[in-house]
Amino acid sequence: MEINNAIASFAALSQETRLKAFRLLVSQEPEGLPAGEIARQLSVPHNTMSAHLSVLARAGWVVSQRHSRQIIYRASLSHMEAVVQFLLQDCCAGHPELCASLMDSLSGCGVVNTNDSNSK
Repeated sequence: MEINNAIASFAALSQETRLKAFRLLVSQEPEGLPAGEIARQLSVPHNTMSAHLSVLARAGWVVSQRHSRQIIYRASLSHMEAVVQFLLQDCCAGHPELCASLMDSLSGCGVVNTNDSNSK
């Protein structure tokens, strides 16, 4: 991931409604939610929610798919992974053992460290 892409991604999440929407969509994986339901759950007008979802989509945080008359939004977990990888790249100035507590905290989310799975 290029630094400018990372900056755009962080900027998209730096607004309260967009961050809440993304977190809601992560909790609804893999089914996702219709745009209207996201707006309802977050108590946001539909047109405002549409604008926020557009920002998230342009930044790569969400993907959408039309189902009949509804647009279903899903969190892009692959984008989230790329952003986390960007942050962890060159972790702790070449001393990955310093990031052990971070990796342990991620394991509570069901994240598997692929480097460790080969060594066991």
